[in-house]
Amino acid sequence: MFSIRKVRTGSGSIAIQVVIYQGHKSKIMKHLGSSKDALAVSVLVEKAKEWIKNQTKQGSLFIEPQQKILFVDRGECIGISHQFARQFLMCCINECGLLSLDPLLLDLVIMRLIEPASKLRTVELLSHYFGISYSQRIYRNIPKLIKQKSLIEQYAYKIAVEKFKEPFYFVLYDVTTLYFETFKSDELRIPGFSKDNKSQQPQIVVGLLVTQSGFPLVCEVFPGNTFEGKTMLPVLENFMKEHKDVKPIVVADAAMLSEERLTELRAKNIYYIVGARLVNANLDLVKKAHAVLENKNGACSRFPSLHGDLVCEFSDKRYKKELHDLNKMIKKAEELVAEQSTGKTVTFVKRISKEKVELNKPLIEKRKLLLGIKGYCTDIPKESLSNEKVISHYHNLWRVEQSFRMSKSDLETRPIFHRKEMAIRSHVLICFVALIIEKYLELETKLSLRDIRFLIWNITETHIQDRLTKETFTFRSPTNDIMESPLAKLVKKWKLLPH
Repeated sequence: MFSIRKVRTGSGSIAIQVVIYQGHKSKIMKHLGSSKDALAVSVLVEKAKEWIKNQTKQGSLFIEPQQKILFVDRGECIGISHQFARQFLMCCINECGLLSLDPLLLDLVIMRLIEPASKLRTVELLSHYFGISYSQRIYRNIPKLIKQKSLIEQYAYKIAVEKFKEPFYFVLYDVTTLYFETFKSDELRIPGFSKDNKSQQPQIVVGLLVTQSGFPLVCEVFPGNTFEGKTMLPVLENFMKEHKDVKPIVVADAAMLSEERLTELRAKNIYYIVGARLVNANLDLVKKAHAVLENKNGACSRFPSLHGDLVCEFSDKRYKKELHDLNKMIKKAEELVAEQSTGKTVTFVKRISKEKVELNKPLIEKRKLLLGIKGYCTDIPKESLSNEKVISHYHNLWRVEQSFRMSKSDLETRPIFHRKEMAIRSHVLICFVALIIEKYLELETKLSLRDIRFLIWNITETHIQDRLTKETFTFRSPTNDIMESPLAKLVKKWKLLPH
């Protein structure tokens, strides 16, 4: 039977040996080493036990906990990883039913959430933070990711229905523009009206359909010179084609308002609520609305118009702001008329001839009548939806704008550096999936992506290696902050940390 023996050497060290006692004699089977340090001797004893266990292939009747000893003076930090952050986001992806998507797409989405960067830099960060290796050949595979767009949008709809119990009586639609760091145009990348103040650079138009809570459902890309009003119907038709049992009422801003667009919606039996441009309304209708509302805060009324019913509302707060802005514009117009400056085109200034301009008094009077009044067009009868509900649903449009801000600021969707169409569409798709995950976490925890990043990124794994034994020890940073935050319920649900 093997035994562990400690022997004092001539130098004063303690040698650790595995021996077999045969009568009054002992036979040395393994010499593990020697040391004067007590902790080093303990390590040698543990190694002797491990050797005996491997030789006998028979465990002890009394199970002893395996003890690992790290000598601080022999320890060396060989790296810090952020595996917890990736595990957390992977669990969220799984919760959303997206785990079956292409692994490359998922890794690009995770890095878009953690540290948005170019695709080349993203590959470097995946290797640095998580030890995941991709070659630069991913640029060949990125265009192929667009094939998963339809499946992703189906998942998004399923999440909205099953996780958040979203009703689909109303959906919100808006567009934005994303510019490129180039001045070369093609059939997709075309200069147009830029919402990023980059009118000289090529861009694309992106349409986004979201639920009432702002959860993204559909994302579509259009050429950069597409009038935003023409983007809404194709997106709605595709959505309704995929979900035949859904017939939503679309809510959009005044940019979508034109007789041609609204006629198309009515022809497709799609109900709408859109912002109205009251400045373009006829004077009789403006006078009627002004007379009925009587400048009473919160007053609202409905009038027939060319675009369906026109719901008008008066607000004291809006009145004060618009009056201030109107007075400034009138003052500027009066100064130009006094100088007879004909080189500038200014609101409320009417050109009489090449050398003469005068105030446009009828337009000024019309604007004064409209002070404090906001209009909304709808083809939904009052019996089905009250004026107050029409206004309330329209005010939810801020959620689409919030989603665009999240994608542009948090996810850094712009500028785009890709050149080919499929790669561009795949880039927007990656950002769309990242937006789904970001919005899911926001609705679940009420935290911004910035706060979530801070909490999950602060949990690190420090790897310390013993220079002598080459054994590596992993230490996780304290988890108090995350377990005291709204993320704690998700961490417990997904069993990411030991209790």
